[in-house]
Amino acid sequence: MVLSKEELALSIDEAEWDWLRAHLERGGIILVNDNIDLADAALRVAGDDTEIIADWISTGMIGKPSESQIQAWDSNRHKKFSMLIVNPYVLIQEKTPTFH
Repeated sequence: MVLSKEELALSIDEAEWDWLRAHLERGGIILVNDNIDLADAALRVAGDDTEIIADWISTGMIGKPSESQIQAWDSNRHKKFSMLIVNPYVLIQEKTPTFH
């Protein structure tokens, strides 16, 4: 079953780094740049759109988190992310704190 972008957008959830860490350890985390719509990225990954994905990887728009990012997140285990599961991956985007 192929989901639509709209269905994927409705599935976006919020998770803390502490909850996502296990997925990193199994190699399942994909960090998505804020300039890419998370549902669109999930649709491309689910649809195995290798041309777009390869372009995003080569430009650093998606990929595995860096060691410095992981260290920063490990020091703030309650850091929040938007996340979307596209089995076997968990696509994440950093949530920026909002100030009122």
